[in-house]
Amino acid sequence: MSYATMALIFLAGAAVVAVLCLLPAWPPSVRWRAVVGLVALALAVLTAVFDSVMIAADLFRYDESMLSGARVLLAPVEDFAWPLAAAVLLPSLWVRLGRRRSRARQVGGAGAAGSAKPQGAGGAGAGGPR
Repeated sequence: MSYATMALIFLAGAAVVAVLCLLPAWPPSVRWRAVVGLVALALAVLTAVFDSVMIAADLFRYDESMLSGARVLLAPVEDFAWPLAAAVLLPSLWVRLGRRRSRARQVGGAGAAGSAKPQGAGGAGAGGPR
């Protein structure tokens, strides 16, 4: 199996999970898409830079017969699948798991969101007013 095939399978799986996580609030907001896009761009830049440094330092090598041949700096394009999947999958899971936690608080009678203080917050000796 080539690196590109493996990356596409991983990206497809991440996309399915992301859509399932976001389905109750589909389509995602413009803000969410913009933030995910910026995170994906930042991760792509970091991947290009640091993969290139590690490849130049000969820390690891790829089987060239398994690569497409396209590169960004020294990094093969297949390496960009992992940060892209992380940029989409992790925020989607965060939204889904956060929604469950909010629902559990409402059912449990914890009151309005943001009304409960974490232990130790704002009391004497915690840096709050005295």
